[in-house]
Parts: sequence; C-alpha cells; structure tokens
Amino acid sequence: MTTNTGSTKKNLAPLLLDVAMPIGSYYLLKSGFGMGTVAALGWSSVLPAVRTVWGIAVERKVNAFAALILFVNVVGLSLSLVAGDPRLMLAKDSGVSSAIGIGVLVSVAMGRPMMTAGMKPWLVKGDPEREAAFERLLIGSAAFRRAERRFSVVWGVALLGECVARIVGAYTLPVDTMVWLGTVVMIGTIGVTAVVSGGLAAGPMADMIAGEVKGGHAPAPAVLPSLVVAR
Repeated sequence: MTTNTGSTKKNLAPLLLDVAMPIGSYYLLKSGFGMGTVAALGWSSVLPAVRTVWGIAVERKVNAFAALILFVNVVGLSLSLVAGDPRLMLAKDSGVSSAIGIGVLVSVAMGRPMMTAGMKPWLVKGDPEREAAFERLLIGSAAFRRAERRFSVVWGVALLGECVARIVGAYTLPVDTMVWLGTVVMIGTIGVTAVVSGGLAAGPMADMIAGEVKGGHAPAPAVLPSLVVAR
C-alpha cells in the first residue's frame, strides 16, 4: 500500500506542479499582490520554465516534452513584453497545439504516423514476441496499418479542435476565466482523445497483436524502426 501511494504521488507530482504552479501563481500575483494581468501572466510563466530547466540540468538529458514546455513559456514571456495583450498570451498555447496537430496529420499523409512512437510501447509492453508481432503486422496487415494511421488522425484532429476552442475562449471569455478553463480544456481533450483513439485504433491493434502472438509465428527478422518502415 505504501509503495502504491508513493508511486502515485511520484506520477502525479509533475502534473500538479505544471498545472498548479502557473495558475496558482497567477492568482496570487494578481489578487494577492495587486499585479496587472499582463505582468501576472508573464511572471507566472517563469516558475514552470525554471522547473523545466532544472529538470533538464539534473537529468543531464533533453526531454522533448520538457523542451516544449520551456518553449511555450519563453514565447509567453516574449509576447507579454512585445504585445502587452493578455488575450494573445492565452491564445499562444493553442498555437503549440495546432502546430503539433498539423505535424501529426502531415506525418500521416506522408505515411509516417507520428503518434506511433508513443503508442507502440503501450502495445508491445516490452515483450519481444509482441514487438515482433507488431512489426509483422505493420508489414503484412493493411487493417493494422489503417488502425495505426487512424490513431494519429484522431490525435491530430483533437489537437486542432483544442486549438480552436482555446483561441475562441481567449477572445470571448474573461481572462481570469480562461486562465483555468484553458487548462481544463487541455486536460479534457487529452483524456477524451485517449479514450476515443484507444477504442478506434489502439484497442483493435492490441487485439491483432495478441492474435498474431497466439498464432505461434516465428520471430520476425530484423527490420527498420516502425516509423520508417516502407508501407
């Protein structure tokens, strides 16, 4: 029980820090210290940026998601100095979502679904047999490849939808509301998309992998990584 609790806290800590720190510091600076909206938004972006830099320095490696968070915060601070528009600062986060969403959809059109890299570890579970089955299906099953593309399409469309929703909210709702609602929209989008993409793509792919493993096929020969294999 203690181990599970410690593991839960460890897994939730980054999310709590990334979400609670910018929102809490915004309201503290604005309401508690009487700071202006633009200044409060700008300075509240410093805390997650510092945490990101510290994590990279301690781990001695560049984490793609940490780098993305850092980029977003740096852009936010730059916009606060150049534009002085709090609504533009709120909308800038959606720009990152749209860029990722477009990138995902382009990768599907090019035959290299970007989201496969994040999905594959959950499907193969570190099992060599499942890994071999994944690669065999990727080469020999049109249904498997369609599901692979569908997974990325769902995520790409969802990220673009989140972008539109947050931009509309940034320019139609009060700034104080969008500070917390933007985060709710982001978390909600991730949660719903995970469920939908799982049902439409990841779940069927997992079933096909299980069936392939039970079929008793010999391990597949070495192939190129799944994201660069010829379709």
